[in-house]
Amino acid sequence: QVQLVESGGGLVQAGGSLRLSCAASGRTFSSYAMGWFRQAPGKEREFVSRISWNGENTYYADSVKGRLTISRDNAKNTVYLQLNSLKPEDTAVYYCARQSAFYSGSDYSKAVNYDYWGQGTQVTVSS
Repeated sequence: QVQLVESGGGLVQAGGSLRLSCAASGRTFSSYAMGWFRQAPGKEREFVSRISWNGENTYYADSVKGRLTISRDNAKNTVYLQLNSLKPEDTAVYYCARQSAFYSGSDYSKAVNYDYWGQGTQVTVSS
């Protein structure tokens, strides 16, 4: 059983920064691509970013390009999301997820292509 545990959320002023972490259990973490999604109140969950198993390829939603950076440390079984220049519209619960081993396509933005999810961490950006 895979467990994903997010941390690092909090309350920050607009323009500020946070770094989210997602710690994964299991010895196969380095074999899987990982993604970050977020869900704002009253809205559907939306894709934020995705990183390949070795960290060489990253992919971002247009809404966050240039402000957010995804990275991973396979030795620590951890994936990170650096959030810079935060805006009130970034307020959401942020979730990390493991891309399914059965999915080999390139539509990284669909939640259905991820099979394990963390419980989420709240990010609140005040104006």
